[in-house]
Amino acid sequence: MSARSSVPRSAAVAAVVAGALATGLLAGSSSASAAEVRIHDIQGTTRISPLAGQQVTDVQGIVTGVRTYGSRGFWFQDPQADDNAATSEGVFVFTGSAPTVAVGDAVKVSGLVGEFVPGGINSGNQSVTQISKPTVTVVSSGNALPAPVTISAKSVPAAYTPQGDAAAGGSINALPLTPRASALDYYESLEGSNVRIGTSRVVGATDPFNELWVTVKPREHDSRRGGTVYGSYTSQNTGRLQIQQLTPVSQQPFPKANVGDFLTGTTEGPLDFNQFGGYTLTARTLGTVTDEGLERESTRPQRRGELAVATYNVENLDPGDPQEKFDALAGAVVDNLASPDILALEEIQDNNGAKNDGTVAADQTLKKFTDAIVAAGGPVYEWRTVDPENNKDGGEPGGNIRQVFLFNPERVSFTDRAGGNATAATGVVQEGRHAALTLSPGRIDPANTAWENSRKPLAGEFTFRGRTVFVVANHFGSKGGDESLTSHHQPPVRSSEAKRLLQAQAVNSFVKDILKVQRNADVLVVGDINDFEFSATTKALTDGGALYPAIKSLPRSERYSYVFQGNAQVLDQILTSPSIDDFSYDSVHINAEFADQNSDHDPQVVRFRP
Repeated sequence: MSARSSVPRSAAVAAVVAGALATGLLAGSSSASAAEVRIHDIQGTTRISPLAGQQVTDVQGIVTGVRTYGSRGFWFQDPQADDNAATSEGVFVFTGSAPTVAVGDAVKVSGLVGEFVPGGINSGNQSVTQISKPTVTVVSSGNALPAPVTISAKSVPAAYTPQGDAAAGGSINALPLTPRASALDYYESLEGSNVRIGTSRVVGATDPFNELWVTVKPREHDSRRGGTVYGSYTSQNTGRLQIQQLTPVSQQPFPKANVGDFLTGTTEGPLDFNQFGGYTLTARTLGTVTDEGLERESTRPQRRGELAVATYNVENLDPGDPQEKFDALAGAVVDNLASPDILALEEIQDNNGAKNDGTVAADQTLKKFTDAIVAAGGPVYEWRTVDPENNKDGGEPGGNIRQVFLFNPERVSFTDRAGGNATAATGVVQEGRHAALTLSPGRIDPANTAWENSRKPLAGEFTFRGRTVFVVANHFGSKGGDESLTSHHQPPVRSSEAKRLLQAQAVNSFVKDILKVQRNADVLVVGDINDFEFSATTKALTDGGALYPAIKSLPRSERYSYVFQGNAQVLDQILTSPSIDDFSYDSVHINAEFADQNSDHDPQVVRFRP
């Protein structure tokens, strides 16, 4: 967590202009008298303080939280609230060094009002109103804290975004807050205030940064395993709230929780806004975790006449990883995925991982992984892949991640067609009455600018019980650079979609080339698509009826492979050609819902009779 800084804005005191964040918040020189200014005057009725850029003097309140690490400072709150629900009574004071105040101190604060944007003004994040460069006077200690506002299913509105007309550029900064009408306005009206939640269900497991997510709306798009499903761009799940703690973990360990567990009792503290989660309850008092015993799923084995094809993002696997990671991933392949006949892997790194020395081969990585599968009681998988050009496929620099096919030669055979390399494009030809690849394994259209600094799709030709099956393994461009759901732009800017749309169109075109030659060809497009089943990316993949997103065959409460900020969502997919019209699909939940993960993705498997 980086230290905060304040970049105040110059403008007329009462004016809140659309696009303030986009144009920057410039220093002002005016001041406001202490007799006139209280905390709710600083917070105002929009997202931008009407006093931004002004010096304030002797603003009074009670300290409700102190942060001595990361962004150092404290929150204080006026115990005498006004009658306007849109104006918060609390605000953050950025000290830069360890604060010298304590919770319960009555203080007077003088300083500069500003708007801090976590992640910078180009991130799209909302800003946090704060006082910087403070002079703090402690008037008394041991005072009762202002009563917390209870955040509950009843208090959070059903609508997520403000309903007014956003200003130019889609910013909601200038809109008056209507806390009874939208969740974003409700949370913003409590920015910096002392809040509490009661017993709440965990919907995002404890992460390495000592954070977890809960929902105060347990029935809101709930999954059958206790999560909260993100099923469309307009079902953002308003009850989600990130939880951190004010006490450093060196003094008080943060609890480990899985999805479906409960944060029991009262959790209370100031409501913050940060770069990586938006509105966050920074707990001064943290509830206890009640373990609900969530178990990892196991899919059923394929039957004799069924072909099982799976996809699994193994999260930057390289030989330098501990043997325990290889063993855990291998155990999942055998025990949880029932040793699929074909397994497409994403994020296999080269033989020395992130060491950036030009190495691109990954045979050592794959040998270590397939040996671990055998040790776990699985089959002796063979593999096929195409090594990328050095540092041309994105991901961790030097890691050279790529897709790989593993296949069980006792059940399925691979049709090798020589000549595939990082820059050669595989094509489709007719052999008799059937389609065939010119290169197998081969890459799809690697010179297409859609794949610049991104993984190129890997196509392979397999035979199962005399029937040819084409599999395309993918790892589309990431969502990096997209604005968050809590952005001041509504809807948020999702700039990464442009590249994935082009990638999807390229794969769709390739599948159509196969189907033009052989209309009843069995084709599977699998992998980390990095996009939702309802996205433009998926629609482009399915264009013209070439493919069907098989995850849509599941009930809505089971459609997810990843959990991000408390939203269970689809990133990993298997799409089927029209001839594969009778199949069994499973999103096998073994990682995304758990604090202890071997990858952050859940694998997917489809079974069918070619």
